[in-house]
Amino acid sequence: MRHDPISASRPGAGTGQGCVRGADLVAARLAAAGATHAFGIPGGEVLALVDALERADIRFLLAKHENAAGFMAEGLWHATGAQPVLIATLGPGVANAVNVVANAQQDRVPLLFITGCVDQALAESYTHQVFDHQAVLRPLVKASFRAAPGTEDLVVAKAIALARRGRPGPVHIDLPIAVAEAPAPHRAPGRLPRSEAAVPAELGPAAERLAAARRPLVIAGLDLVNEGAAPALEQFLARTGAPLLTTYKAKGLLPEDDQRVIGGIGLSPRADAIVRPLLEAADLIVLAGYDPIEMRQGWRHPWPQDKPVIDIVAEAMPHGMHAATLLLEGDVGTILTRLTAALPAAQATWTAGEPAAVRSRFREAFAAPPGWGPHAVFETLRAVAPTGTIATADSGAHRILLSQMWRCDGPRRLLQSTGLCTMGCALPLATGAALGAGAPVLCFVGDAGLEMVLGELATLRDLELPVVIVTLVDESLGLIALKQRQMGLRRAGVDFGGTDFTAVARAMGGHGVTIDDRETLQREAAAAFSRKGFTLLACRIDAAHYEGAF
Repeated sequence: MRHDPISASRPGAGTGQGCVRGADLVAARLAAAGATHAFGIPGGEVLALVDALERADIRFLLAKHENAAGFMAEGLWHATGAQPVLIATLGPGVANAVNVVANAQQDRVPLLFITGCVDQALAESYTHQVFDHQAVLRPLVKASFRAAPGTEDLVVAKAIALARRGRPGPVHIDLPIAVAEAPAPHRAPGRLPRSEAAVPAELGPAAERLAAARRPLVIAGLDLVNEGAAPALEQFLARTGAPLLTTYKAKGLLPEDDQRVIGGIGLSPRADAIVRPLLEAADLIVLAGYDPIEMRQGWRHPWPQDKPVIDIVAEAMPHGMHAATLLLEGDVGTILTRLTAALPAAQATWTAGEPAAVRSRFREAFAAPPGWGPHAVFETLRAVAPTGTIATADSGAHRILLSQMWRCDGPRRLLQSTGLCTMGCALPLATGAALGAGAPVLCFVGDAGLEMVLGELATLRDLELPVVIVTLVDESLGLIALKQRQMGLRRAGVDFGGTDFTAVARAMGGHGVTIDDRETLQREAAAAFSRKGFTLLACRIDAAHYEGAF
């Protein structure tokens, strides 16, 4: 049982004497909001906070870089739902975290970013490592607060509420040293207010269009994942007879062996061409929590202005990516449930069998060819990985192909950066997920992406996490080189030397092996999933295999 964080952190606890610090109030509020871990690199300006977190039973975990720490917080959130918390000291600590904060904005992560700072009076005459954190972060966060005496727990409560509202996103709190360390009156954190699911008052027009549709098509996205609304989607599909397309983040809302699931869409022109006939043939498109921030430019204006479209979103945003006939804003899962209840019994749809034909072409297009290459790596690992495995994917050519080939048996089983599409995320995402998943965790990363975060292998070692890391080794930025060829440009700035990743893994306390064929990969992957520590499988491939693959 979690003990009272306020009482435990109070000097003279148990005697009725003493008082708490401002940092203790912050930690108590975080604990009450479901935070179990905080990630970061401590500096002198956040030591009181780190101490308070530990006293509140919130485990502070050391990463090797603030950017990676933020992705670890996100990975844990995906796996357990725990409030993601990133801690950084002033100046360089804040600057190092800018990328992961931007990712939290674009990938809809309710990251709470707490930074230490000097007191305002001192900042007027002291400049070492001092800059305006709030000015830097405001374009990237839902809100930025500066805690003042007496407001410590209040700003945390406001920050968490904002981070979780509508489409989730990051919120920043600057915590001055004096506020964190100063005595503060004891205040019980209390409960965060619970909000009822918002539903538009009038769903009649949408229900009428659904009842009349004979070729409905559903495109599901990230909002449904964040709401945990897969059951509502399944019931809606059963009632409407609609086939399902998902964004990459929404893969697994229905297990992808379900015949209603066509596949994932997002960054693959080849996939787009295959599903285009369905978009054209549909007499009604339902966007269920679809967030176009995941999509490539080819998904700008993907259907005519007069195409009937019902856009159901957690939060309406004027993105300009597509037109909609009806816009329903609120809790997407609840709206789907209400619409399902308003519809008559299921009726025959798509009587010519178009969805099944498109589904078949979709799978044929991304089937693995004979021989060794990235297709073989993904096909082999999918066959070996146990049911329920959580996979993570870094950005690059491998991620696009993987997202088309990988079959997810549940939501949040393929974690990736699909809004910001940043490199260096897959390993720390896997680290955070492994902390709380209770399931196997598999990380796919290119050699360039892994070299960005090699230090986090030591974090895996220290935490004793059995993550299986599959590194696609081609000694190039394969996706950028592919774009250079497509544009008729000279190859430049995309090649680098080879790293002995097997030796690196062993030096960092893990197991490493270099792989050049399916049989070795199958054998080593099976062993990796039963190993206690981390394993790095360095799969040497030719980047030319990505040409025309997606």
